[in-house]
Amino acid sequence: ASSCAHAADAKAGARKAQACIACHGADGIATQPNAPHLAGQPALYTADQLRQFRSGKRPSEVMAVTAKPLTDADIDDLAAWFEAIRIEARPPS
Repeated sequence: ASSCAHAADAKAGARKAQACIACHGADGIATQPNAPHLAGQPALYTADQLRQFRSGKRPSEVMAVTAKPLTDADIDDLAAWFEAIRIEARPPS
C-alpha cells in the first residue's frame, strides 16, 4: 500500500507509462526478452517492486535510474494503469 494519501489515477498512469514502452510495451506486454509483462499485474505488487527499485533494495541498473525520480503518486498511478489492462490466459490445446 502507498505511504501517501493519494487516490491512484490509471489515466494519469497511462500518460506516465510512456517511459515504460521501450521495454514493457505500449500495452504492458514486454517487447524485450529480459523485461516482465506488466499488464494485469496487481497494483500492490507493481507498486512494491517500483518502490524497491527506487530505494535500491531491488537492484537493477535500468530500473534504478527509471524509478529514482518517481514519487509515490507516480508509482501508484503507474501501478493502477498496468493493473487496469486486461489480459486473457489460455492453456495450450
